[in-house]
Amino acid sequence: MTAAGRVTALIASLCAGAWAAEIPTRAQLLEAMLKAARFYRHQVATQGGYHAYYTADLSYGRSEVSEGPTQVEVQRGATPAVALAFLEAYEATGEREFLEFARAAAHALVRGQLCSGGWDYFIELDPEKRKSYQYRADNNCGADKRGLTTLDDNVTQGALRVLMRVDRALNFSDPPIHEAARYALGKLLEAQYPNGAWPQRFHRPPDPNKYPVKPASYPPSWSRTWPGGDYQAHYTFNDNAICDVIDALLEAARIYHEPRYRAAAEKGGDFILLAQMPEPQPAWAQQYDADMHPAWARPFEPPAIAGGESQAVLRTLLVLYRETGNRKYLAPVPRALAYLKRSIVPRGDAEVFRRMPEGPVLARFYELKTNRPLYVTKGTRIQADGLGSRILDGYELSYSPESVIAHYGMLVSGRELSAIEEDYQWLSQADPAMVRRPDKLQGLSPWMERIKPGPAAPVSPKEVQRVIASLDERGAWVRPGAIGKPGRVVSVYVARPMLLRIARRQWTDPAAEVATTDRVIQLRPDDTVDVFLGSEPLVEQIISSADFARNLTLLARWYAQAR
Repeated sequence: MTAAGRVTALIASLCAGAWAAEIPTRAQLLEAMLKAARFYRHQVATQGGYHAYYTADLSYGRSEVSEGPTQVEVQRGATPAVALAFLEAYEATGEREFLEFARAAAHALVRGQLCSGGWDYFIELDPEKRKSYQYRADNNCGADKRGLTTLDDNVTQGALRVLMRVDRALNFSDPPIHEAARYALGKLLEAQYPNGAWPQRFHRPPDPNKYPVKPASYPPSWSRTWPGGDYQAHYTFNDNAICDVIDALLEAARIYHEPRYRAAAEKGGDFILLAQMPEPQPAWAQQYDADMHPAWARPFEPPAIAGGESQAVLRTLLVLYRETGNRKYLAPVPRALAYLKRSIVPRGDAEVFRRMPEGPVLARFYELKTNRPLYVTKGTRIQADGLGSRILDGYELSYSPESVIAHYGMLVSGRELSAIEEDYQWLSQADPAMVRRPDKLQGLSPWMERIKPGPAAPVSPKEVQRVIASLDERGAWVRPGAIGKPGRVVSVYVARPMLLRIARRQWTDPAAEVATTDRVIQLRPDDTVDVFLGSEPLVEQIISSADFARNLTLLARWYAQAR
């Protein structure tokens, strides 16, 4: 029987319900891992890169900001997640094929590296379309091309972690990967502001004369309506941009033994100290302007204290202490924790509260000085192909949790506060020499992990069996869902109750009036209406890169655990 046949037989026996008797051997487990990995590399990948989602028949792939066969995504749930899953499978099994798959993903990222040093959200692979982008691999660094490095959503930081870890696994023997990683690191250092911060996006180093070093403070006044303007140069904690940069540089210092990377990370930590707001709100904002005042970004991101990003900043301070042993990084923690704990929002009856899991809840935004939770009202958004996106109404600041936007959470979980406090207490009393992180880090944001030592949760054999049993004959993990298809013409996000009327015209006679058949559909808030070209129905089974990465990683950890 072939290897594929043995995996199919194992899946069949598991599907028949023989759970206890069919715990896979390590050989069977490796065969299943290879079957899944080969399918993803050889059937799903585009030049080594990946979208976040695919239809089950692989006829269409898309991500948040890209779609189709000539693009792949750099956001964490796509190419980076798949690459790190391949790498973890290699490290668990020693099977070289997994490493080659990770190398292919790293080379896809090399093809998408911009002349400014980092990455955009996606990579264009069509040769003609690539001419519009400042891709280093094409030596296409003209000023009229698209070339902004983005630190938003862990894009550049995640891509860099993939390159660095694959570089190390290959013993630094692949020149394009090695050189791209070092180039990206150099550009990150150049982009750092004099006070240690980083922007959300950058194209070139900042002018130090425009960014004085000063502590955070409250602005004399601030607009309650979005003023517009470019926010990309602001000092940015939003979506954990600075936290991910700091930790990526700490990892780079380990991998390349370069003190300057660690020095830049520590300088980033010093910015965190500067950015802590004074009383009565000693936490952090999502973004700051050059005067170190909390500032507007998008229409739903006002100047405010940030309940979510402040927790991430606290985690980063604990990591900096573990790496340096310098207690100055612990000093801001008690005040910030006390403030956040007293800012927990009482649960109410509004829908925004019902969407939250159990446990304490924080507002995403707290009004400056008053500390009142701020909400952003729902608004209708219309996107039309070739015409861009428009907001028709809503998106106003409110003190009421009723009728608030759902695409951007107005509440965040506060369950992490107790874990942060417990880790802080343990670190405060532990020997600094004993709290350093392991040499090899895992995941795209390792700074998020718990610190206080304890027994690692073992991988469940029943979960391993379920994951193997759910592989189809190709080696794919498929689940219900719909991701659309090519040719979306219009998309409408519904903010309040609406009616959708579909009027179908029928010509009863060339000389007669047109007869119409109407269909009226009631739309509810938070529904989305999409219109696509063509008559092909939507595929309602999907393949997810995040599912693949999670499942392959789980099998790799079971393989390592079963040694």
